[in-house]
Amino acid sequence: MALGNEVGQKGRYSILQNAKGEIGIFMDSRVGGPVNPKFVYDGGDTALLYRSQESSIAFRHISPGARSPLKSVSEILVVEIEDDDVEREYIVPVRLVKDVKSLIISI
Repeated sequence: MALGNEVGQKGRYSILQNAKGEIGIFMDSRVGGPVNPKFVYDGGDTALLYRSQESSIAFRHISPGARSPLKSVSEILVVEIEDDDVEREYIVPVRLVKDVKSLIISI
């Protein structure tokens, strides 16, 4: 079931949930692979994926239908897509915080 779709400044993403309740985020591929990734979320419309010390991605405008499912899982599957092919996929732990927007630095 599709929980949300969004187009951001650096690409698009989709949040999907399977029949078991597992969550997958499908997004455009980024340079370099993940190192100790974490998905940081507060239950609102924004989340942050730390891929590595050099790479993080802010997910904005998360659909209201995706918020509760995202808060209820301990991990998500991240799938990075390049030219309609899977570039890489990896499991990421979900860490709930009080205010994820305070962790995002705008440049």
